[in-house]
Amino acid sequence: MKNLYPFIFCLSLIACNQQHQNIDHVEVEKQLNKNNNQVTVVVNVSYSLNKEEIESFITEEHAPFFYSLDDTGIVRFEWFINEMENTATLIEVFENASAFQALGSKVLGSPINVRFKEHFTINSLTVLGEVSDEFKEKLQPMGAAFNVYTGGIN
Repeated sequence: MKNLYPFIFCLSLIACNQQHQNIDHVEVEKQLNKNNNQVTVVVNVSYSLNKEEIESFITEEHAPFFYSLDDTGIVRFEWFINEMENTATLIEVFENASAFQALGSKVLGSPINVRFKEHFTINSLTVLGEVSDEFKEKLQPMGAAFNVYTGGIN
């Protein structure tokens, strides 16, 4: 019977671990070639300030500003830094074009946008998804490129 305890203990650990793995995995139905109407914006920037100043701006000003907006249309808003090349990428994902355009209209020309321009030089700005011609015109001064959905898995 004493030899059975370690076996039961190991079996219990395996069962608990398997149950934990099942809880972490959420099944999402994949769809092929169906546009989900989200709009993704990829902003590649460079900077000349030191890394600490850039990180401080991102974590203490920029991200909190967007987090505090009364806007449920933001799905994702994340920064990624390459400190070796003094570049960064901002990825913004919106539920749809209306959410993107509404938020963009609030932010373009705002104080946070001015601060953004003080910290970064936009190297490229790509909008993935359908947006209105009117909004395309607003983004043209930033050299925006616009790509429409063609297909894939989502």
